[in-house]
Amino acid sequence: MIQFTYLLINILTISICFIFSFDKRIRFDRYFMDFLKAATLVAIPFIIWDAWFTKIGIWWFNETYLLGISLAGLPLEEILFFFCIPFSCVFTYFCLNKFFNLEWMDAFNNIIVWLTVIVTSVIALRFHELQYTFVTALVTLLSILILNFGLKMESIGKVSFIYGLLMLGFLPVNGVLTGTGLESPIVNYNSNEFMNIRIGTIPIEDAVYGYVLIIWNVFFFEKFSHEKKSRDKK
Repeated sequence: MIQFTYLLINILTISICFIFSFDKRIRFDRYFMDFLKAATLVAIPFIIWDAWFTKIGIWWFNETYLLGISLAGLPLEEILFFFCIPFSCVFTYFCLNKFFNLEWMDAFNNIIVWLTVIVTSVIALRFHELQYTFVTALVTLLSILILNFGLKMESIGKVSFIYGLLMLGFLPVNGVLTGTGLESPIVNYNSNEFMNIRIGTIPIEDAVYGYVLIIWNVFFFEKFSHEKKSRDKK
């Protein structure tokens, strides 16, 4: 059964959100295709990034906890990760946005954008020799600049606040992946390629990596779902 560990993490992450998607007060199931399109668009570059880092040994996977099925040089479970985690996060974002007035959070857009630009720029310059740290900081910097100034995303403050809340779920899930409660980690990291600052067993870069993954998912989900609503009104 131990070989199902990573798969079970994915299933447990998504199961409750999937069930409640059909609740008549939520009906997130109406947006499954919008989510799938968004998640696929975002997953492609992230899978390429993941496969590249796996190939050059920035991180690797413990086969003890895997089914043994690989695609693009990655375990099947790792590819599913890029759909299961975003599903739960986008679902949570959708529900909070539906039942609460969170528009006030968008007033913090500029503060979050410029704080992110400054911090990621400093980290990228200071730790340019650490590949995981440098690439994560650079991708985060470019993502925020593109989303804010290029694509005019208006919900950066809202997404950032909700992602902070989602950390309550992120930490246990990523904690197990990085070794919490297991004899050895499912995902292992080359200690020479990141800052070695950890939240429990989790490299702090993982939290930033997850932030970029989710903010892009929300951006495309909102784009596709708004287009759907516009078509439905016609």
